[in-house]
Amino acid sequence: MMPDQTTAIWILCLSFAVLLILRFPVALTLVASSILTLWYLDIPLVVVGQQMIQGITIYSLLAIPFFILTGQILGEGGLANRIVNLANLFVGRIRGGLALVNSVACMFFGNLSGSAVADASAIGSVMIPLMKKKGYAADYCVGVTISSAIQGVVVPPSHNLVLYAIAAGGVSISGLFLAGIVPGIILLSSLMLTSYIIAVKKGYPKGDPVVKAQIPGILFHGLLSFTPAVIILGGIISGWATATESGALAAVYSFLLAFLVYREASLKQMWPVLVRTFRTVLMVFFLIAASQAFGWVMAYLHLPDLITKWFLSVSDQPWVILLMINVLLLILGAPMDMAPMILILTPVLLPVCKAIGMDPIHFGIVLIFNAGMGLLTPPVGTVLFVGCAIGKVSVDAGTRAMMPFFLAMLVVLFMLTYIPALSMWLPNMFK
Repeated sequence: MMPDQTTAIWILCLSFAVLLILRFPVALTLVASSILTLWYLDIPLVVVGQQMIQGITIYSLLAIPFFILTGQILGEGGLANRIVNLANLFVGRIRGGLALVNSVACMFFGNLSGSAVADASAIGSVMIPLMKKKGYAADYCVGVTISSAIQGVVVPPSHNLVLYAIAAGGVSISGLFLAGIVPGIILLSSLMLTSYIIAVKKGYPKGDPVVKAQIPGILFHGLLSFTPAVIILGGIISGWATATESGALAAVYSFLLAFLVYREASLKQMWPVLVRTFRTVLMVFFLIAASQAFGWVMAYLHLPDLITKWFLSVSDQPWVILLMINVLLLILGAPMDMAPMILILTPVLLPVCKAIGMDPIHFGIVLIFNAGMGLLTPPVGTVLFVGCAIGKVSVDAGTRAMMPFFLAMLVVLFMLTYIPALSMWLPNMFK
C-alpha cells in the first residue's frame, strides 16, 4: 500500500500536538514527529539528521551567541542600575515616575540584551523593590515590569529577529533591525501612557529630583552603557560589519566595560556567565536544527501551500486574513514559547502573507510582536513567571495587573498590522 499524503499530514500534526500536550520538550517533539512521518512515508530516517546538521551550518547563526553573551555580561556587570539612572533623569519627575522609569529602562536594556526574560530579570530586580518601597502596589510593579520587558523582543538587536531572518530564508537582518525601531517607540509610548493613567488614578507619587551636579555623570555612564547597542546597530546598518562581527565587538566591549572598567563583577563571575550563555545557545541551536527537519517534512508534504490555499479560500480580503493570523498567533502564544513559535510558524504563515502582498519584514515584526505578547500569558508565560517571582506575587495577581498593558499592546499590534509604514518606513529609507 502506497503512503498517502493526507495520512502523513495527520501523523505529523497529531504526533506534534499529542507530544506537546504530554509536555515533551519542543525540540524533541519536532524531531519525533518528523521521524514518525518519514517512517510512514518510507523515507530514510537519515534525512532527519542531514536536515538538522544543515539547519545549523548557517553563518548568520553565529551572531546569536554573541548577542546572548553581550546581554548576559551586561546583566552581570551591574549596568542595569546605570540604565535606570539614565531613564530616571528623563521621566522620573512625572506622576508615577518610577513606573515610567521602569518602562524607559526596559526599553534601553532591551536594546542591549535583546531578551525579554533578561530584561525582566535585570530591570525588575532593581525597579520592583524600589517601587514597592515608595508605596507602589506589588502587583502593579510586576505588571509594569513584565509588559515593558516585551520591548526587548522587538527593538534591535533582538536575537529573535535573527531567528526569524533565518527561518524566513534570508530576510535582511539590517532591514529587520530598522523595522523594529518605530514599533518599539510606539510600544514604549503606549505603555508609559497606560502607566501614567493608572498612577494618576491610584495617586502614586512623583519621583525624587535629580541633583544637578550628578546629571553629567549619569549621562556619561548611561550612554557608555548604551554603547554596545550602538556598535551592533551602527556596524550592521552602515555595512561596516556583519551581524556576527558586530555582535563579537559588542561582547568584547561589554566585557571590558563590566569587568575591567566598572568592576562591579569579579572575573570569577565570568564563568557562570559563560555557562548560562552556552546553555541558552545549545537550547536555541538544537531547536533550530529540529525545526529545520520539521520544516523539510512540511515542505515535502506541501503543507505550507495547503495552508495558504485554505486561508485564501476563507476570504480574499487581506485585512480578514491578517485578522485571522493575529488571532491564531495570540492563541498559540499561550502554550508555545517564543523561539519555537518563530521557527515553526514562519514557514507556514509567511507564504500566506506573501500571497496577499505583505512584505516579509513587515510580517516578521508582526509575528515577533505576537510571540512577545505570548510571553505574558500562562501556561508558558516565561516573563510573567519571572516577574511574579521577583515581585513575590501570585501568577493570578500578576496576570490581572498586566491586563491593562496587554490591552494597550493589542492596540499597538493592530496598528502595526494594518499600517505597514510604521514598520517599513525606516527599512525603505535605507534601501
